[in-house]
Amino acid sequence: MRALIFDVDGTLAETEDLHRQAFNRAFGTLGLPWRWEPPLYADLLEVMGGKERLLHYIETFHPDEAAALRGRMPEIHDLKTRLYGDLVESGALGLRPGIARLMAEARAEGVKLAVATTTSRPNVDRLIQVNFPEGEGPFDVIASGDEAARKKPAPDIFELALRRLGVAASEAVAFEDSAAGIRSALDAGLPVIATRSRYTERHRLDGAFSAVSDLGEPVSPHHHIGGLAWPGGVVTLTALKEWHARREEAAA
Repeated sequence: MRALIFDVDGTLAETEDLHRQAFNRAFGTLGLPWRWEPPLYADLLEVMGGKERLLHYIETFHPDEAAALRGRMPEIHDLKTRLYGDLVESGALGLRPGIARLMAEARAEGVKLAVATTTSRPNVDRLIQVNFPEGEGPFDVIASGDEAARKKPAPDIFELALRRLGVAASEAVAFEDSAAGIRSALDAGLPVIATRSRYTERHRLDGAFSAVSDLGEPVSPHHHIGGLAWPGGVVTLTALKEWHARREEAAA
């Protein structure tokens, strides 16, 4: 096993509600009488990508104004991205349980780390800067936003991450929190560990070989949802390598 590939929103951190808040602040600043409450935002998250989500909202809820509003989309989304960055830098966002620990284990063992996400690069950079303020960023590869022709559930972004890493899909594991993300990783040939997040509680996690509430910490084990169970309720690099070795033996 040579690489771990992480989604960002809902997987590395519970970012989604900060995105919602940033959209609402952008709407208010620009004089748009819109407000995305959590139940609406949960539905909007079925559309992958912030720009695509905004367009879907405009065309669904404001079809008569869609032609004019489409022209304002870059302004809205750019302001939202800046406001999201401000929220992240205010300290409102930390990594999910087990993420920093597993990443440290991987780096110590020479296992590569990557991001494969539909969010924009500035959002990823802000999250990394806040949570890893000292030294170089932890990721060997970041594949983000508009770098892939198709958003998840298409496999493009994971395929891009694999190419940049220089590893085969069989040599890596993906971490996702959504049904679309799982489908994307599976279609790229990657095995997937699913971790439920606040806004994906309704999602089916079909296809993930293990589904858990989070990666877990020794003093705070995760809740097992389905598939492979992890010793002590914690996903560790040692346990991942043991699972990978058994998988390779079975495939031989």
